[in-house]
Amino acid sequence: MKLSEQQVKALKRKRGELNLTLNELANNTGVNRYTLGTIINHDRRKVQQRTFLKLNDWLIDQYTSLK
Repeated sequence: MKLSEQQVKALKRKRGELNLTLNELANNTGVNRYTLGTIINHDRRKVQQRTFLKLNDWLIDQYTSLK
């Protein structure tokens, strides 16, 4: 599956808003930190379906929660 530019931007933005390290983001999303590093630092878009779903679910949770 392929992450959209908006999904990657939202992931970077939310990481910054929450001031999360790559390791903390990996723990929160359940996605390997090396995979996250390539997505965030190298704008990798093509990922496995389970990675796509984990990141998408985490983003939805972040934007719909009342935190």
